[in-house]
Amino acid sequence: MIHPNGADTMETILKPTPWDKRNFHVNTYELTTITDEALEQTNAIEGHFTLKVDPYENTEKLSKYGFYYVDTLIEPVCKKENLHLFKTEGISLSRDYDRKKIIQIAEKAFTNGRFHRDFNIPNFMADRRYMNWVHDLIEKDLILALHYEEELAGFYAYENDKVLLLGIEEKFRSRGLTKSFTSHGVQEQFRVSNHDELITSISPANLPSLNLFISIGFKLKNTVDVYHKLNGSLPVGV
Repeated sequence: MIHPNGADTMETILKPTPWDKRNFHVNTYELTTITDEALEQTNAIEGHFTLKVDPYENTEKLSKYGFYYVDTLIEPVCKKENLHLFKTEGISLSRDYDRKKIIQIAEKAFTNGRFHRDFNIPNFMADRRYMNWVHDLIEKDLILALHYEEELAGFYAYENDKVLLLGIEEKFRSRGLTKSFTSHGVQEQFRVSNHDELITSISPANLPSLNLFISIGFKLKNTVDVYHKLNGSLPVGV
């Protein structure tokens, strides 16, 4: 149902996500509520929809409206005073880096996101979403380059109070560097953001990342289940 002020009402219920639209070439939305009115709207217009719900929510009606489960996101938080800083000789952080190398690291680091798990989204589109996201973060100066002995080893991305992405070059993995890189990235984010608490989101399928953040002082706080829906179809060959 669309009220007389339809556009405003619909955009309140269905929040457009243009950063996803540019990758999938269809209208994309995130639902802000699980009401019948909101779910009915997803039948009325074509596009791709994301809905995040409490794990204890009765999801029977989600299936009725064509939504399918794609992932669970655990949301650990860290208070500034609880950060455990790991120190390793030879590591450093910098905002001066080769953009192309950051993108090359990102191309290999993110292959298991929720859009990769969505059977309606081709992997190349899910990959492109991450690449465009990293480009945006570079333009906003929200990337910290991670160096080991003056060689680019990875990057740490953030925005406001959110830890967004952590990418480590393959040859630097499993060398005991990740805790130091991440904890120093968190320390720098606390410094520049003026927040006393930071939050991130991690799929429980990504146990190494979850264990990493717990080890540096993050504590589990909240969990949401993520559902998707595609009403219509994605363009072919784009």
